[in-house]
Amino acid sequence: MGTTTTTSNSVLRARSKQETLTTTQDISNNDAGVEFNIATDAIVLSLPAITLQNIGAEFTFRNTGANAANIITISPDAADSINGAVAAVSSGGTAGKDWINTKATSTKGDWVTLKAVSLTEWYITGGDGVWASES
Repeated sequence: MGTTTTTSNSVLRARSKQETLTTTQDISNNDAGVEFNIATDAIVLSLPAITLQNIGAEFTFRNTGANAANIITISPDAADSINGAVAAVSSGGTAGKDWINTKATSTKGDWVTLKAVSLTEWYITGGDGVWASES
């Protein structure tokens, strides 16, 4: 009698792609779902402009640098805003304003996840650490 073994790769399917960024760059729509790890100081990451084709796109940015040594700036398109809060810090929701993991208070492991939910709005769906909205 034959034996059938059933296996699952659900653990593999559940993993998100990890990418380490070391330079300032534009984030592509093709990178939706990627978790970006940043250990290099003073990097600016520009989000793609929100269109009908990328509503629902989600990106996670994680500070993997040393404590108090790494500033990460996430920059939306000039017409788009970042809305919501991490802990008690609100993003302000103003179009074209950056969302910044502040250097002096940065901690290895600080993170934020942003999701495009309308034609001009990124929403913070989760995060930790001290972040600030550009004034």
